[in-house]
Amino acid sequence: MKSIFLKTLFALVVAILLLSVVVYYRYEQFLNTPVFSADETRLDIQPGSYYGQLVDQIKRKNGRGETWQWQFLGRWHGYQHQIKSGEYLLTAEDTPRSLLDAIAANRVISYSWTMVEGQTWQQVQQQLAQLDALKRELSDKSEAEIIALLGIEAPSMEGQLLPETYQYTRADTDLMLLQRAHRDLQAVLQQAWDQRDAGLALKNPYELLILASIIEKETAIASERNIISGVFNRRLQKNMRLQTDPTVIYGVGHDYAGDITYQHLRTDTPYNTYTRHGLPPTPIAMAGAESIYAAGQPNDGGELYFVASGDGGHVFSETYQQHQQAVKNYLKKQHEQ
Repeated sequence: MKSIFLKTLFALVVAILLLSVVVYYRYEQFLNTPVFSADETRLDIQPGSYYGQLVDQIKRKNGRGETWQWQFLGRWHGYQHQIKSGEYLLTAEDTPRSLLDAIAANRVISYSWTMVEGQTWQQVQQQLAQLDALKRELSDKSEAEIIALLGIEAPSMEGQLLPETYQYTRADTDLMLLQRAHRDLQAVLQQAWDQRDAGLALKNPYELLILASIIEKETAIASERNIISGVFNRRLQKNMRLQTDPTVIYGVGHDYAGDITYQHLRTDTPYNTYTRHGLPPTPIAMAGAESIYAAGQPNDGGELYFVASGDGGHVFSETYQQHQQAVKNYLKKQHEQ
């Protein structure tokens, strides 16, 4: 009997050892085998999800590995307590461990939104509405309500965002994006105001922002920004009307169809700098950092006028007679084309 017991015990031990080797081999194979065969697989972990729900989602997406293997891995390495909500992008090279490491490190999918210099608030709103993977909080909010939510002390959203490329995740909201863009704008505007020329003909940072938006719409050439800033600064000092077309276009709104007309120039709106002195009441677009700094750093020249050169830039003049000749040259070039 004793001999039979020992033989049985030995056979059982051998069987356990063999089973352990098989289990260990399968587990090691599981750890080193990519989870998904597809080039890209997205996992969307909702807030409050637990480890078992993640494993279920992996299995539903045809991920490799047995449930017990995932559970053992989670317990043995502590991944069960490191699940972070978000959207994750896995490749065909990701193993179970690299997958869980990505989630533990919260390496969520990042999207980007680029606000272009010179866009209006209306254009920004339209762009925001078309962004993928962004939660909506502002769809039913008026401009006044958005201004209040952002804590802006201005009558308009125009100019209140800094054109840049912003990164966001599926957990972010449209309000959060605007908060970032407004904070960035405030930082640049304050620095530009602190570094402004002593003789600047502007009373406060908001006026600087208004002028920056006009500069933004007048030119895309970096070397011209400070010159145009100088033109408008000197006009303000001399109490001359700014007479800048972009403000007129902004004021007439939908009546502008691509060509500015004599009627537009004579239509008196708060933004018509041909009929009114001083700056318009608000910015007319989102100004980039370069235009904001230029608004506070006008050049030291004597230019008071400028007109398009016909090749993308402008011709600047100190006297009205010089300006008239530049206009004639421009019209002649346009007629010849």
